[in-house]
Amino acid sequence: MQIDLHADRAMLATAGMRSPRKPKLPLLSALLDLAESKADVLRHSECAWASVTFSGTRHSITMAFTGEEAVAAGEAFLAALPDHEFTIPRQIVADASIVRVEHDMLPEPRLEVEAELLLIEDC
Repeated sequence: MQIDLHADRAMLATAGMRSPRKPKLPLLSALLDLAESKADVLRHSECAWASVTFSGTRHSITMAFTGEEAVAAGEAFLAALPDHEFTIPRQIVADASIVRVEHDMLPEPRLEVEAELLLIEDC
């Protein structure tokens, strides 16, 4: 067995580097809490966003609520999202909007919701 101390030190230095934490997981967790844990996340996309004075990320999330109880939670989610006060570390939710809703009744009640959120880094 050969040990390369230089490579080990380089690997440890790289592992120890702090990169900016992305808000994806805390955001998804907050959205699922708002959805009363009755939704399935179907899609999530994230892209960098910046203006002259602010930087952050724009998120597009598609969630599905399946079953009568879940659809009721989805309807409450639709009403609550635009004005909800999120607590995501080092982030401010500057905008949260619903961009698409599909509601099906057969074969079982199902509500599919697409939301877009703009998160700004809070320094």
